[in-house]
Amino acid sequence: MRHLLEKYLNYLLIERGLAQNTLEAYGRDLRRFLEFVRQRGLTNLSEVKPEIITEYLIKVKSEGMSANSMNRQLAALRGFYKYLLMEKEAEQTPLANIELAKVWMRLPDTLSREEMKIILAQPGGQSPAALRDTAMLEILYATGIRVSELVNLTMSSINWQVGFLTVMGKGGKERIVPIGKTAYDCTKLYTDKARSQLMGRKKTEILFLNRFGNKFTRQGFWKMVIRYSQKAGLKKKVHPHTFRHSFASHLLEGGADLRTVQVMLGHADISTTQIYTHITRDRLKEIHRKYHPRG
Repeated sequence: MRHLLEKYLNYLLIERGLAQNTLEAYGRDLRRFLEFVRQRGLTNLSEVKPEIITEYLIKVKSEGMSANSMNRQLAALRGFYKYLLMEKEAEQTPLANIELAKVWMRLPDTLSREEMKIILAQPGGQSPAALRDTAMLEILYATGIRVSELVNLTMSSINWQVGFLTVMGKGGKERIVPIGKTAYDCTKLYTDKARSQLMGRKKTEILFLNRFGNKFTRQGFWKMVIRYSQKAGLKKKVHPHTFRHSFASHLLEGGADLRTVQVMLGHADISTTQIYTHITRDRLKEIHRKYHPRG
C-alpha cells in the first residue's frame, strides 16, 4: 500500500504539477489513513469498504479534526482512489456515497481602513530595513497575495512600466495583479535605496532580502507583522493573511465585483471568494443602522 501511495504522490508531482505544500498535506493525510487500514488487518486497498471510510472519519473527528481538514482528507482519498482505478489497482471506490463534512463558514479577520492605515505607517524611517518592511506591507495590502507568494517575488516579477505584479500561485498557476501607486512608489524606493545594501556582495534576483542578503522567510515576515501590529496598539490579532482578507473585503466594500476579486486572489472557485460578501453585508448593515433615520 505504501508503494502505491508513493507512486500516486509522484504522479501528482509530475503529471498534475501540485505545489509542494499540497503534496506534503496529501501525503500526511493518506499515510494516516493507510496506518488506520493496516491496524484493521487489511493489506490491500481494494478490501476497503465504505464502512471502513466512515469509521476512519468518525475517529479523526473524535480527535478534534476540523470540518475543513476532514474535507481535505476526503479530497485526498477521492483522488487516491481515482488514481487506483485508473491504474487498475482497484475495481471500485469506497467513497462513492461519502458526503463532504459540513463546513461552517467562519468569517475571516479583517482590519478597518483606519487600522490598516495605522499599521502600514509603523515601519517609518529611511533605514534599509524600514524601507523594505514598508514595501512588503504595502505590496501585501495592495495586491492581496499570499505570504509565500510575497517572499518568492523576484526583480522581474514587477512590470515597472505598467505597474503590475506577476505572481506564481498555488499549483504553479500564474496571475497578474495591479500594484497601485503607493505600493509601487514604496517598492521602487526600496529597490533604489535599500535592496543593494541588504544584498551586499551577494547576487540574487529575489526582491525582498533579510539583513544577511538572503530571501526573507515566511516566519520572519510573520514576526514582523505581529511586531508592527503590537506597535500600532491594535487589540485584535493580526497575521499576514489578515492583509489578504482586508484587501478583498475593502475592494468589495468599495464596489468591486466578486469575479474581479476572485481573479486577483487567485481563487480557482468563486465560492471561496464569496465568504467576503458576508463581511460586506455586515458592513452595509452597520452603515444603515448608523446613518438611516429608521436604522
